[in-house]
Amino acid sequence: MSTFLRETSIVFNRQLRMNLRNPAWVIIGMLQPVLYLLLFGPLLEPVIGQLGVNQYTWFVPGMLVQLGIFGAFFAGFSLIGEWREGVIEAERVTPASRSALLMGRLGRDLLQLLVQALILVGLGLVMGMEWNPGGILLGVVLTILLGGACAAASNAFALTVKSEDVMAPVINLVMMPVLLLSGILLPMSFGAAWLDTLADFMPIRHVVDAVRGAFFGDFDASTMGWGVGWTVLLFGLAVWWGTAVFRRENA
Repeated sequence: MSTFLRETSIVFNRQLRMNLRNPAWVIIGMLQPVLYLLLFGPLLEPVIGQLGVNQYTWFVPGMLVQLGIFGAFFAGFSLIGEWREGVIEAERVTPASRSALLMGRLGRDLLQLLVQALILVGLGLVMGMEWNPGGILLGVVLTILLGGACAAASNAFALTVKSEDVMAPVINLVMMPVLLLSGILLPMSFGAAWLDTLADFMPIRHVVDAVRGAFFGDFDASTMGWGVGWTVLLFGLAVWWGTAVFRRENA
């Protein structure tokens, strides 16, 4: 275990130094949810007001999940660049654990997501979001786990296809139904009944509901159970897939 942690730390430190030298991706990844919060949030007041809740307390959790999903999905692009530059090939000749090669990169992605999430929550509080420390903490933890799942899956897919031209349209194809059917932007109950029913089959919707419930201090067992269960399951499956791809690539 000590060897695995040391190897993971080495990979993590290298990845972190790369981000610090070029922080553009961190800033760019943060801009979209912030712009949604500043420009789209005020438009929600008459809509979300029908539910009798604060629009920013309702909207910020959705933006957190969006940040965790869409920001992490692009993690694989940097891995393709490393593969093209021969970094992955160089790592193949080392005795480092193949799991450490993934977890070190994943640690970088989770730290980046944590910083972005704290900024987004802080901005939400400034704009009038209700303060619920325990709920916010749980919501951020769920978001980070979901982001870790997306980052691990992105790395695995990137190392499988090794092409930005393939990866970009696939991500866009996945993002559209997730954004529209997960209730990130608007309550699904406001739509047609068939659309609301279809959204129940979208795992991300249950995660959004759990994070949103946590922010409101509503820890309903069913909502939390589905949200936490899907988050843990997606994280476990994605890490397993990512580790398997790294092992196969480095076999």
